[in-house]
Amino acid sequence: MIRQQHSSDREVVVAGAIREFVSELRLVDIADYIAFIRMERFGNISDIVDSAAELYFMPGTLRLGHGGEAHVEWTGEPRIVLDLELHPLGVVVYFTLTMTAHHAAVDVNYISFDNPDQDPETNTRRLEDALMTARIRKTVAQEPLRPAAR
Repeated sequence: MIRQQHSSDREVVVAGAIREFVSELRLVDIADYIAFIRMERFGNISDIVDSAAELYFMPGTLRLGHGGEAHVEWTGEPRIVLDLELHPLGVVVYFTLTMTAHHAAVDVNYISFDNPDQDPETNTRRLEDALMTARIRKTVAQEPLRPAAR
């Protein structure tokens, strides 16, 4: 893929939108990811992704793509790479998420916009807006209504 100027900006947008989701994925033991990937049990990983995504995004917004990779060697730290897809309204993002013990990184592979604008910055803002709209926001509990004093 030819890297374009606006690709880095869009990776920052995607990374910011999935930050909490990635924290949920990290609650699963790395040995489980390694086992599921090595045994090609991608349905199990899909369930993990779906369970984490449902806490932060509308249904169907974030899902596992075509699989993943486990990089485990005698030297260096383990690395899990998952192919993921974002489907907020009007945009489709195909990207990889790489997780290590202390870092996570997003590499956007392809973005498709419904009716794209000629200006890449406008499309980047559209991506950001679409991701914000697809987010599930926590509501703040209000005090219950009390009967009026008589």
